[in-house]
Amino acid sequence: MRLVKSLLLYTAMCLVANGPALAADTATLEALRHGDMKKLSFHAEPKSVSDLEFSGPDGAMRLTDFDDQIVLVNFWATWCAPCRKEMPMLSDLQTQLGGDEFQVVTLATGRNSPEGIAKFFGEIGVENLPHYMDHRQAIARDMGVLGLPVTIILNRDGQEIARLMGDADWSSDSAKDILQTLIDEPAS
Repeated sequence: MRLVKSLLLYTAMCLVANGPALAADTATLEALRHGDMKKLSFHAEPKSVSDLEFSGPDGAMRLTDFDDQIVLVNFWATWCAPCRKEMPMLSDLQTQLGGDEFQVVTLATGRNSPEGIAKFFGEIGVENLPHYMDHRQAIARDMGVLGLPVTIILNRDGQEIARLMGDADWSSDSAKDILQTLIDEPAS
């Protein structure tokens, strides 16, 4: 009985010791949510992501290929009107924040031909985002993406930490502040 009480006390102390730090991180991020970013939902615990392959300019890839970076994954399609509005903002985000610490990954899901994607990007003036394709919507289905666009933020361990359903103003100060805060967090 004494061992059980000791274990319960130890567990409670660990929760109290670690809880405020985790809550402060989430509280900081929550406080940065304004405008469209209020639709961004942070998860209480990180979630695993699909390990299925998608195609990229250099062949088959997985979301885990972006480990050690903060990654904004946007599920979209060439026929999606809100995606057309949102994509230039994602391109600007990649220009402003992209590098070794952060990447925007736009993943065309469903029936999007390489020619259709190139035409779509050309029409809206996007030149800096690679053409990634989830041909059979396998990754989208595996990750519970039911409509488009959906944007998911991955931590440096390749886990989903937040999700936004629908389009958003990714050029907003709120979006940039949230992402910069995540980028600036020390790697674990």
